[in-house]
Amino acid sequence: MQVGPGKGAVMPATPASFSQISPAGGYVRQQNAFTGQITRDGSSGYPAEPERYRLYASLACPWSQRALIVRRLLGLEQVIGLSLTDPIRDERGWRFPASQGGRDPLTGARFLAELYQATDPLYTGWCTVPCLWDTKTQRIVTNDIPQITITFETEFTDFHRRGAPQLYPPGQRREIDAVSTLVFHAVNNGVYKAGMAMTQAAYEEAFDVLFATLESLEERLARRRFLLGSRFCEADVRLFPTLARFDAVYYIHFKCNLRRLVDYPHLWGYARDLYQRPGFGDTTDFGQIKRHYYQSQDWINPSRIVPKGPFVSWLEPHGRERLSG
Repeated sequence: MQVGPGKGAVMPATPASFSQISPAGGYVRQQNAFTGQITRDGSSGYPAEPERYRLYASLACPWSQRALIVRRLLGLEQVIGLSLTDPIRDERGWRFPASQGGRDPLTGARFLAELYQATDPLYTGWCTVPCLWDTKTQRIVTNDIPQITITFETEFTDFHRRGAPQLYPPGQRREIDAVSTLVFHAVNNGVYKAGMAMTQAAYEEAFDVLFATLESLEERLARRRFLLGSRFCEADVRLFPTLARFDAVYYIHFKCNLRRLVDYPHLWGYARDLYQRPGFGDTTDFGQIKRHYYQSQDWINPSRIVPKGPFVSWLEPHGRERLSG
C-alpha cells in the first residue's frame, strides 16, 4: 500500500503543537486520538496475528522507547513490524529518514502525518509516536501510549518467546498500575510540565513534584532492586526512558536542574541495572535523543546547538544484585 502525499496535519513548532496550555500556564498533554484494541480472541475486530501490525516509533521518543523495550523483551520482533522515524521533527511532524530514501518502506509515506490522514482525513491534531498500524485495514489502530505495551504483554502471549519475562502479571496489576500512574504524572510527564510551562508558578509546581517523587523513588530503590521487588515489570519499563534522558536533556533543556540522575545513588544504579539488559540499552540512542530535543524544540533552544556531554559510563557495575524484593 502506498499512502498518498496528502496535506497531513501541519502544526506549528511550539508547545501547543502537541498539547494545550492551561489558563495558569501549565502544560496539558494532548489526548490520544485512536484507541482501537487488538485482542487475543479477535473480539475487537483486530485479532492478534503475526505480521499484521506495524509499530511506528522513534528512538528519540521516550514514549516510543517503552514499546520498543517490550517488543524486544517479549521476542515480538518477527511478529510486529517496525518503522522508525527520523529524530528531527518540524512543522510537518515526524518524517522518515533520508537513509531509507525519506520514505516509510512499508507504506511509502514521507511523514507520519500521512498515516494519520489515511486513517482520518479530518484529523488535525499532532501526529504522535508510538502508534500501531494495521496492514490489513490500512489504518492506525491505536496511538494510546500506555495501552500499546499492555497489549503486547497480554494479547500477544501466544507469540512471546520462551522464557520471556512476565511484565504485567495478573497478581500485581493493581500495584503496577498505581506505581505507573505516579511515575507518569510526576516524572514521565512531569519533566514536560516543567520544560513546557509558560509561567513561573506552573514551572515551579511541576519542578517540586518531580523532585519530591524522585526522592521517594530513591528511598524505595534503596530497599528493593526494582520498583515492585526482585523482578522488573511494566512500571520499570515506563520509568526507564525518562531516567535515560534526564541528565542529557531534561536537566538542562527542561530546566529540571535541582539534581542530576547521577546524584541519586540508588536511582543511578537502578538505571544502569536496566540499561545493561537486552531491550533497554540497545533501544537507547543518546545521539538521536539529544538531536531530537535540542534541534526540534527551537522555541526552547533557538541556536539548535546539541551539547556534547554528559560523559558518564552506563556500563559501570551497578552492584544491585545484593538487593532482593
